[in-house]
Amino acid sequence: MGATKQSKEMVTDLTQGSVPRLLFVFAAPLFVSNALQAIYNVVDMVVVGQVIGGNGMSAVSTGGNILHILTFLAMGFSTAGQVIIARNVGSKNMDGVKKCIGSMFTIMIGMALVVSVLCYLFRYQLLNLINTPAEAFDYTMDYTIICVIGLAFIYGYNIVSAIMRGMGDSKRPFIFVAMAAIINIILDIVFVAFMGMEVMGAALATVIGQGFSFIYALIYLYRNKENFGFDFKLESFKPDADISKKLVALGVPMALQSAAVSISQTFVTAWVNSFGVIPSATAGILSKLNMMAGIMSSSITTAASSMVGQNLGAKKYERVPKIMGCAFAGAIAFAGAIALVIFMFPSPIFALFTSDAEVLAYATIIVGPIVLNYIGAATRTFGFSIINGSGNSKLNLFVAIFDGMIGRIGIAYVLGFVVGLGPLGFWYGDAIAGFMPLVIGGTYFLTGNWKKI
Repeated sequence: MGATKQSKEMVTDLTQGSVPRLLFVFAAPLFVSNALQAIYNVVDMVVVGQVIGGNGMSAVSTGGNILHILTFLAMGFSTAGQVIIARNVGSKNMDGVKKCIGSMFTIMIGMALVVSVLCYLFRYQLLNLINTPAEAFDYTMDYTIICVIGLAFIYGYNIVSAIMRGMGDSKRPFIFVAMAAIINIILDIVFVAFMGMEVMGAALATVIGQGFSFIYALIYLYRNKENFGFDFKLESFKPDADISKKLVALGVPMALQSAAVSISQTFVTAWVNSFGVIPSATAGILSKLNMMAGIMSSSITTAASSMVGQNLGAKKYERVPKIMGCAFAGAIAFAGAIALVIFMFPSPIFALFTSDAEVLAYATIIVGPIVLNYIGAATRTFGFSIINGSGNSKLNLFVAIFDGMIGRIGIAYVLGFVVGLGPLGFWYGDAIAGFMPLVIGGTYFLTGNWKKI
């Protein structure tokens, strides 16, 4: 079915025009919105660290890792939906876009509810599994329970963002996240610093911000439903058999890829936590600083993936190498600049998170792993852009196994326990494994098999 005049108003054609300009215009709002998400996550750490200290930082770090694991289905299926929508937009099939939107909403919200219930029922086992330090156990439990309750908001926002990104719109998701960030930062200060709600206040601020963002975005989509071809009628939410198969076929490997990395990082977190609350709190600083590398990588990858998806749908194969080259160059330039700043000024940067002298003294060892992670994150944009953009589900599973499980857990274990570097070895192992997607994705790109998907 051809695209209607109304549907075109919300669709950006990424199959023609200057590749660098399109990539930058698409990626910039994604980066800013992801950065805002990172900022309000960092604010959680900063406010809790300054008000409560190392135990609170350990709780936010450990609880944040748990939350990241719980969102692996949202990340995988929303990315899959984005790719399917982009391919349909590229081939001018707006009926396929409509079916994908309805199927995504029903499948992903259902997943969120199931995951929330299971994690609440097994919350104690979950915290014990990752060796949560005894001093921070109650704080971590508070943080985890609140985040689990608000999981549907996170899944919902991922759905809405995937819809818009697949259509080539990255500006509106930025606006929604900006609102969430402002709400989160204000409530963080009010709940933790002024109302004394401790770690629970930080988690509650995050959930309220995310909930507002999702609800506002949903209202926006409903009010503009004619512009993108989805009527929000009850029958439209019935999962389409063909689209659902595609979502599962592509979403499961992508979810496993996200889960594998998250699970492997949880192994690293558990190993670090076994060394005590000071390394655990330090891991929180490292995690938040590495988050900037992650949002840079994910922003460029998301933009490039949508561009690759639309161009493959339109069979404009000659534009794909240009997209990949621009994505890689931009990521390397950005990552190198930030890594240099952290390398030159680590102490004042670490002091932003806490005034705990023991944590600050120990944290000097994480500079090397942080810098290495930034470079690795930049190289991942190349590999994941071609893998995700082409919708190669089998290769996503391959990356999940070798990057997430074998690479991160294996290298971290060898450096930490066998070589005897302890937490430093765990962190270096995690950073080194981050180069695996470049090897796998780069090989896939050179073979040219992405043209056959």
